Amino acid sequence: MTHNTANTASIDKTRKTVLIVHAHPEPTSLTRTMVDVAERTLREAGHEVLQSDLYAMGWKAVYDAQDFPVRSDIERLDFVRESGHAFHQGHQPADVAEEQRKLLAADLVILQFPLWWFGMPAIMKGWIDRVWAQGLAYGRHGQGNRIRYGEGGFEGRRAMVSVSTGGPAADYAPRGINGPIDQLLFPITHGTLFYPGMSVLKTHATHGTGRMTPEGVEAAMAAWRERLAHVFDEAPIAFRSQNGGDYPDHHELDEAVAPGITGFAAHVAA
Repeated sequence: MTHNTANTASIDKTRKTVLIVHAHPEPTSLTRTMVDVAERTLREAGHEVLQSDLYAMGWKAVYDAQDFPVRSDIERLDFVRESGHAFHQGHQPADVAEEQRKLLAADLVILQFPLWWFGMPAIMKGWIDRVWAQGLAYGRHGQGNRIRYGEGGFEGRRAMVSVSTGGPAADYAPRGINGPIDQLLFPITHGTLFYPGMSVLKTHATHGTGRMTPEGVEAAMAAWRERLAHVFDEAPIAFRSQNGGDYPDHHELDEAVAPGITGFAAHVAA
C-alpha cells in the first residue's frame, strides 16, 4: 500500500496541464492536425489537455464597449481603466472569465496558428486583447509598469508559439526575404507572453505547408511529437527580465549590457 501511494505521488507530481489555443477555420488544416497530434501526444504522456478552438467557439474578436457591461466611467471609454474595473469587480463577460480560468490552470500554453500577414489571425489577437486583463496580465497589485517582462500574473507558466507558414524555411532564415521567424514573432514571444511573466520556449515553426506532401506532413508531425516529448525539460528563451538589473530605469538597457547591440537581439542574454 505504501508502495502504491508513493507511485501515485510521483505520477501526480509529473502530471501537467496544457492549454492549446488554436485558430484555423478548416478542420482538415495542418493547424488542426498539429492540435490533434499535440493532444494525443501529451495525453499519452499523462498530461491533461485543455483546448480553446477559437473558430469553433465563435470567439468575439473585437474588443469594445460590450466587454464592459458595468462601467466605471460612462462618459469616456478608457480600456485600461475599464479592464481593471471589470476584472477586480467581477464584471467581465463569461467567455473572458472562462478563458482566464483555463489559462491560470495551465502549466504550459501553446498558441497554434498559421502565419497570416506576418502575424497571428485576428481572432487570436482578439483572444489576447480580451483575456489579458488589467490587474491580471499587467498592472498587477496597482504597480503599473513596475511588474512586467518576466514577472506578472502569468508567472510560473511556460508558453510556446507553434506556427505554420506557407512559404519555405529559406524565406524565414537569418537572411531570408521575409525576415527571421524569431524577429517576426518577437512582439508575440517577448511582448504578449514574456511581458506578463511567462517563460517562453523557442518557437516551433513548420514551413512550406502550401506544397507539403503526405510524407512531408508525417515528417512534420514526427518532429512535433519529438518536440512535445521534451517540452517541460527544455530551457526557455533567455529574455532579460525588467527587474533583474539590466534595465536600471526599467526602460532602457544599461550601457554596460550588450554593448554595441541594438534592436531585438539586445534583449536576449547570450
